[in-house]
Amino acid sequence: QVQLVESGGGLVQAGGSLKLSCSASTSIFSIYAMGWYRQAPGKQRELVASFTSGSGRNLADSVKGRFTISRDNAKNTVYLQMSSLKPEDTAVYYCNARRYSTDSTIYEYWGQGTQVTVSS
Repeated sequence: QVQLVESGGGLVQAGGSLKLSCSASTSIFSIYAMGWYRQAPGKQRELVASFTSGSGRNLADSVKGRFTISRDNAKNTVYLQMSSLKPEDTAVYYCNARRYSTDSTIYEYWGQGTQVTVSS
């Protein structure tokens, strides 16, 4: 079983920065696609940033130019660097790992989430 643990959330003023970390229990990056999601109260969980197949990265339009996703394969850790934070960035942020089997079954794992609160 894959375990994901997020850290780095907290309270920050608008315009500030935070760096989130997601540590995996084992070496999985060669098998699983990794990404960050967030969920605000009363809203659906949404994709924030992810690695594409190959060497690319995806970012939601709402965070482009402000957030960056990166990873350290040796440490089994994925990061989300958040800058120029806005109150609308307030949400619980989740780390996600996903893979597909040969019969198209999706195997997906989630961290427990870390709260990010941005004050005005």
